[in-house]
Amino acid sequence: MKEKFLAFERYITGFSLLVACLMLATSASLGVFQIITRFILERPAEWTEVLIRFSLIWMVFMGIPYAFRQGAMVSVDVLYRWSTPGIKRVLDWSVAIASLGLIAIIVIVGWDYANRGKVQSVIGLEDVSMFWAYLAMPVGGVFSAVGIIGNLIDPKRMELETAQ
Repeated sequence: MKEKFLAFERYITGFSLLVACLMLATSASLGVFQIITRFILERPAEWTEVLIRFSLIWMVFMGIPYAFRQGAMVSVDVLYRWSTPGIKRVLDWSVAIASLGLIAIIVIVGWDYANRGKVQSVIGLEDVSMFWAYLAMPVGGVFSAVGIIGNLIDPKRMELETAQ
């Protein structure tokens, strides 16, 4: 059961990282396109600003699950190093519960925002509602919860390797 969940978690986390990378590439490409149309062609494409904003929002919320899986989000590394094995497991559970609580709030509030955003249109891209931007919060939150549980079951402890 544990191995099946970890395989599922690897797939989910890999997929979320792929989406985050695609959103980064999309926003960078649209930014270059916007510069060309605005400053070289002198005919700005207003819709690119909105799509850049949407793709950056999705990039962040789809990149968070990978950070959680690497153990790089909530770090108690000093306490962890100074603790006995029994206390280390208590710290693991405490961090996981606190993180899942935060993610639950993000999912609930994000879903509420998304539903409220159904009636909001965006200047420059009037046919698209804000629902699609706000939907990144609950979707990223669900993916993050899987990464948090995966890190609890099989900790990677890469917070120092991923620290900047």
